[in-house]
Amino acid sequence: MEITEKTRRELERRVDELEDFIAKKGIGSEYLQRAERAQRDLNLALLFGSAAVALGVAAWTVYKFRDGEG
Repeated sequence: MEITEKTRRELERRVDELEDFIAKKGIGSEYLQRAERAQRDLNLALLFGSAAVALGVAAWTVYKFRDGEG
């Protein structure tokens, strides 16, 4: 049982290494890297845009009610 478990782990490790190699050097790897960067940039833009909108709405609400009470 121990030998089959070791063999399975070794084969999984080698398959992972092969997949990593293909992802880095294979066909379309450059396109994939560009797509990943674009997705990351889009996610960051959405995050910061949402934060700016939330802060803007909060500031607008605070100033609107402050002016009404004053």
